Amino acid sequence: MATRTRKKERVAPERLMELSFAYAPPLIISAAASNKVFDSLANRAKTVGEVAKETGASERGLRAIMNALVGLDLLKKDRNKKYWLTPESAAFLVSNKPGTQAGFFGTILPQLAAKWIQLGEIVRTGRPVRAVNQETEGTEFFSQLVENIIPMSYPAGQALAEHLKVSRAKNEVRVLDLAAGSGIWGIALAQRSPHVHVTAVDWAGMIPTTKRITQKFGVAERFKYVEGDLLEADFGTGYDIAILGHILHSEGEERSRQLLEKTFRALKPGGTIAIGEQLVNDQRTGPATGLMFAVQMLVNTDKGDTFSVNEIKSWLEDAGFKKVRKVTAPGPSPLVLATKP
Repeated sequence: MATRTRKKERVAPERLMELSFAYAPPLIISAAASNKVFDSLANRAKTVGEVAKETGASERGLRAIMNALVGLDLLKKDRNKKYWLTPESAAFLVSNKPGTQAGFFGTILPQLAAKWIQLGEIVRTGRPVRAVNQETEGTEFFSQLVENIIPMSYPAGQALAEHLKVSRAKNEVRVLDLAAGSGIWGIALAQRSPHVHVTAVDWAGMIPTTKRITQKFGVAERFKYVEGDLLEADFGTGYDIAILGHILHSEGEERSRQLLEKTFRALKPGGTIAIGEQLVNDQRTGPATGLMFAVQMLVNTDKGDTFSVNEIKSWLEDAGFKKVRKVTAPGPSPLVLATKP
């Protein structure tokens, strides 16, 4: 009887070639945002010449990136060579829209991308060329970052407020916002109820940014501020809610465990800790965004990483927390909540 031979699957280089230019789309978006292309097209379709006249950028440069944005489905172009926004770019890349990411692409992304050029050397040494998770090095960077990523965290903060039913509060709700940055997580809760009072903890150099943004959102009178390193600052006790909004990944396991233990002591019995994080699965085989974010932590921090829900769950339980659960929220990952018995 003849043996059926299995046809070999062809291995081709096309996917690798696509990946070789994977750096290009975010940098093209960055160049368009920093040169106000999306803002220029916010009201009507325009030619490259019209955009050049309005923004002061070169026609040659604009033509190249605007055509590329058409290829990326972030702009449309008609037979008269006029360009206009897609629903996606109109919602998220025009600088004055509530959910804008124009600031992140235009200002923050180039700084992040520049550090990745040194990734080979960083992998060899296991250390970043310049860590941003230290106060002396990181204050300037984070002062720019936190305001530009408000649209990424604000919806998750609102979802947390809804889940915790903050709007139904009849008595004071004390909230501890750790490494508060812009303060947007605490702001989202404070907006839901006049009974919410927030203690925002961050480096001394970050607090002016936090104050300015809480004033912008109209809730500054219900915030107080504590300056210092998370493990050294005295932020008190008796809190109903503690928020760690995308903090653990930059701290690494050892400091994260210490921070969770300290947070446990700061909460009153029945209090809730809420953690926002980029998550990976237990085997670290996905999702790709979480795995690549771990490399981002390698590039920018001394011991940062991304973690799985079960890893964070074990740390929370070791700290004394119970009822660890996931809550769906807008953004890159669900929230992880737990309760102090």
